[in-house]
Amino acid sequence: MKTQTSQQHIAIAGAGLLGRLLAWRLRLLGHEITLFESGKLQPESNSVRAAAFTAAGMIAPLSEAVVSDANVYRMGQFALQRWPQWLKDLPQRDLPKNNLRQNISPKSNLPNNNTELFFAKGSLLVAHPQDESELQQFENELNFVVPECRNYQWLSGHEIQTLEPDLHSHFMRGLLLQEEGHLHNREFLQQLGDELIRLNISIRENTSVETEPHTIRTHSGSEKFDLVIDCRGLGAKTQLKELRGVRGETLHVETNEIHLQRPVRLMHPRYQLYVVPKPNNRFIIGATQIESEDRSAVTLQSSLELGSALYTLSPAFAEARIIEMDTNLRPAFMDNLPKIFCNPGLIVANGLFRHGYLLAPAVVEQVLTQVKQDQTILFPDLLQTSLL
Repeated sequence: MKTQTSQQHIAIAGAGLLGRLLAWRLRLLGHEITLFESGKLQPESNSVRAAAFTAAGMIAPLSEAVVSDANVYRMGQFALQRWPQWLKDLPQRDLPKNNLRQNISPKSNLPNNNTELFFAKGSLLVAHPQDESELQQFENELNFVVPECRNYQWLSGHEIQTLEPDLHSHFMRGLLLQEEGHLHNREFLQQLGDELIRLNISIRENTSVETEPHTIRTHSGSEKFDLVIDCRGLGAKTQLKELRGVRGETLHVETNEIHLQRPVRLMHPRYQLYVVPKPNNRFIIGATQIESEDRSAVTLQSSLELGSALYTLSPAFAEARIIEMDTNLRPAFMDNLPKIFCNPGLIVANGLFRHGYLLAPAVVEQVLTQVKQDQTILFPDLLQTSLL
């Protein structure tokens, strides 16, 4: 690599969440960036696209710590601070008027500009009366993994109705996780893609690549760069042998009959369904995590489970219109934690699993310190000495 103060010509492979963020932050630091993407920068909904487009955009350090470890919690705390700072660097803009639907309810959660892409209103965990032990189990596991955490509170049924009056009234107990938030991820990815173009980043769409130190190889030959950063997700599986894809399925519905201020998780012995409010009276619902690299359509069983669980959260969802069913593969290593491999001329960052928007800020900032040749190690558990 060149010295910290010199401008470098950096190639970034992959325009998913990590690739876009790194291209953006490195360009703002003055580097010349060429971004390679195997598909389109702004893909159509029916095309193969990065897992970041399918994600719900939750930034949930408490919820994810329970199924991972304390390091995920601490990286999530970092994300809650970093996201609003980053969003201030995006040009302020209104959403195009043709994105607005007619007859939008006064309760609409449509964002007006990028400052309303991020919300830090916490998340709410509820359970049916017969499943309330799941809430206690969650608290027990959270206290075991992160004993210092106290950023949550128990709620009564009345308090749940005060926070989210459109939920079903039969929920008698809940947990409010104050230290959580969510991001309107698709709108953010769209805006960030437009910003990369505005910043005159060279974008090579529909270009599959292989990476080597200082080198990008395409079907037409090879190109040399001062540094290559590989963020291809599952596209890097030929080089990262331990990488695997984990299938996730989501359901998108639209209704102006219900309004939620924050993500809601339904705790259940078989699954933990989540519902996240999105712009234009939309909601994204998910729960599935399947050890499979099958990219085919959502199964009937999954759609029935997601739909029935959604209905139990609020009968008002019965009239919601299903506008999309989506599947994707999350790139993951065996421990389901991200890794950064640093070699002269090549940095590989991968393995966000289902924690994309939660852990991306930590991964990006650690990669930036490596590019600067800064000796600061922000998150030592991310760094690996060499490629797998």
